[in-house]
Amino acid sequence: MPSTHLTEFQSIPTSGARGVEPFDLDGLRLLAIPQLAYDVPDTPVDMNGGDSDTDLLLLKRGRQGYEPFQRVSLPGGEDAEFFRIGDRAFLAVASIRTGKGPYQFAASSRVLEWDGSSFVEFQSFDSFAAKQWKHFTIEDRHFLALAQGVIVPGQEDDNLPSRIFVWDGERFVHFQDIDSRWAYNWHAFTVDGQHFLAHAEHVGPSVLYRFDGEKFQPHQELADRHGRAFVHFTVDGDFFLLVARLQSESQLLRWDGSRFGVHQTLPGLGAREFAVVPAPDGTLYVVRVNFVLGTPADPTTDLDSEIYQWRDGQLVRTEAFPTTGATDVAVIHDDEEGLLIAVSHSLTADVRFAARTVLYRFTL
Repeated sequence: MPSTHLTEFQSIPTSGARGVEPFDLDGLRLLAIPQLAYDVPDTPVDMNGGDSDTDLLLLKRGRQGYEPFQRVSLPGGEDAEFFRIGDRAFLAVASIRTGKGPYQFAASSRVLEWDGSSFVEFQSFDSFAAKQWKHFTIEDRHFLALAQGVIVPGQEDDNLPSRIFVWDGERFVHFQDIDSRWAYNWHAFTVDGQHFLAHAEHVGPSVLYRFDGEKFQPHQELADRHGRAFVHFTVDGDFFLLVARLQSESQLLRWDGSRFGVHQTLPGLGAREFAVVPAPDGTLYVVRVNFVLGTPADPTTDLDSEIYQWRDGQLVRTEAFPTTGATDVAVIHDDEEGLLIAVSHSLTADVRFAARTVLYRFTL
């Protein structure tokens, strides 16, 4: 069986990078990288500290790699989501907090629009510890969902549910609230003609919702706690949903025609995100990035992340590669280099924010 390996193509200086979003626009190949925090000199190590008055980085593909294109002041960046509506292009950015300590989780999370040369603000939303935007469509309707919330002692009444907005032809308007206490992520997909939306929750159950034509209704529990992210793939006619969990083992679920059941448990803790890599030879790979182990007061960030290959009905771990506080992974189909894997690192091995986002060549 062929084995995969990664070779570094480019290392991009970033600070507390929480995501990496590749997209093409008007002949440009761009990367959006939201940043959580900058290091504050002469302060103790704190993975939840730093100066969160940060910039969103936008880079464009040049001859030698990705180079600076635009910076947008967007504090406490947790996620960037690119999407289109007709001939218009948007970039939604989730801001988890503002300030340098004490921090304010009541912030504004914004949607930017492309004006032909740069991204400018289009719409702003009140949010509380916002983690991720997700755009998806059902028939001709455009939805934009915000995962948010955190449990802060003394501020429980300030917390907000996760929220789904819908496009009314001019802007996004409120559509539905989803119960949450500490939400992280969404994943929308269709199977057997049914539209589903998975919601990742840390302190409570991660729930799969089914769209009944009017609202998103609870369909089943996907994980009891520690949910971080999802990805799906289809192999030999079977539909699978992979659930990343930070402080529990991640699980691969299989659709039985009406519900998902556990197909495989992936050993090890720390999972933050997955990406499916369909190789040119037809082999399916999954890249898993691991974030931290331990506690926020004493975290271990220097972890191996992993590559799995689909073999004989299972995901088999074939390779590990070093990461530090990895937060996101994305696949880029590059004209010059072929497949690239982008991984954002939010922390260094000594728990500082001045880490890097790395692009790897993915070869067989």
